[in-house]
Amino acid sequence: MATKVVNKASKASSDDLLAPDYWEAACAALMKQDRIMRKLIPKYPKAEFLKTRGDAFQTLARAIVGQQISVKAAQSVWERVLKTTRSFTPAAVLKLEITELREAGLSARKVEYMKDLAQHFENGGLHAANWDALDDETIIAELTAIRGIGRWTAEMFLIFYLMRPDVLPLDDIGLIKGISEAYFSKEPVSRSEAREVSANWAPWRTVATWYMWRSMDPIPVEY
Repeated sequence: MATKVVNKASKASSDDLLAPDYWEAACAALMKQDRIMRKLIPKYPKAEFLKTRGDAFQTLARAIVGQQISVKAAQSVWERVLKTTRSFTPAAVLKLEITELREAGLSARKVEYMKDLAQHFENGGLHAANWDALDDETIIAELTAIRGIGRWTAEMFLIFYLMRPDVLPLDDIGLIKGISEAYFSKEPVSRSEAREVSANWAPWRTVATWYMWRSMDPIPVEY
């Protein structure tokens, strides 16, 4: 059974920003369990908590935009993509011309992915109503069946939309770099080594990942 977290966040309007209710307990546990987290977590104020805008489609679309480009570049492209239509919904995206999305900065492949994602939402091809009851791996399997959504994108969805507390995105460059600098004196880190470090973070690996990201880039990204 999936861990239940802040159901109101998934129902929030796109203008709302809500933080998970487990955050303070997770930080306390991490600081007790891990010497690096004990030093790192106090450096960032509560304003830097993980937040969700509560829109499943936009969360996944934003993750597609961010694939294989920097956070800064992704934010710039995403802002232009949002301006292509008055309301960035699956139905609105399906009505957009390919050239409109391309001119906003999306590659031809990402345009295909965006259109396919919108089609899945419009056709009811996702079990969105049941996400709260499904475990992480089941949701990852469902999402990765959609073109353009790999494990990393699905994990970003678990973190930024469903706000699951124990997600470890081992394909994330920022996480691996953060572990390298904080735990291995900037030496290269393998996935198995990163997983070994993260064993000390469970069951709050999402929160620890967030602080690894902050150690690399103090400005948080929102999906």
